[in-house]
Amino acid sequence: MEQTGNKYQEGTVILVDKPLNWTSFDVVRKIRNLTKAKIGHAGTLDPLATGLLICCTGKMTKKINEYQAKEKEYTGTITLGAVTPTYDLESGPTDHKPVPSLDLAALQAAANTFLGEQMQLPPIHSAIKQNGKPIYHLARKGVEVKVEPRKIFIEAFEVTAVNLPVVSFRVVCSTGTYIRSLANDFGAKIGCGGYLSKLCRTKIGEFTLEEAVNMDEFITQFKGEKEA
Repeated sequence: MEQTGNKYQEGTVILVDKPLNWTSFDVVRKIRNLTKAKIGHAGTLDPLATGLLICCTGKMTKKINEYQAKEKEYTGTITLGAVTPTYDLESGPTDHKPVPSLDLAALQAAANTFLGEQMQLPPIHSAIKQNGKPIYHLARKGVEVKVEPRKIFIEAFEVTAVNLPVVSFRVVCSTGTYIRSLANDFGAKIGCGGYLSKLCRTKIGEFTLEEAVNMDEFITQFKGEKEA
């Protein structure tokens, strides 16, 4: 039991497949409660996103900024023909419009316009802080929020399947990129609006989702180590 505690309290990296509808902090809190270790994560995932979340404990928390700065890969879907205030399904679709009959080649051509370095406007419903508070708190209260564009880099934006109004994609991008904003901007480029309807983070630098454990697996693993 003591050895298990030391492993996490001294410092380790835990690759977690974040469950749907969990916040990134929910994962951190669960692991902290189990291990009693100092812990942080390297890059927030929205509640409706799943996939790779790097959690660092003990002395490995010093690596968080390094891991957070690494290039990231995502897969997911964009639903065309409407927009949402949050740019995803945390809010309901509005402003419905007909979706043009575009094939994969036409949609890929639109996606290609987002490649390279650019300035991206983050969603007002995001965890960016102003005066010490996440701006989504203000946005939910109807307070006017001003966000500044951020420099990002899109290495790849691949349309992987088309089943209109749903477009499947793979994106490789710099840290700080909001895939929700990319989905909203992609819908605007097509001319009918769009929002992020599914998202999974598959890579952070050299770390992959295939290496990650889900929370049930981690809890079972931890209990097994504790009893060993």
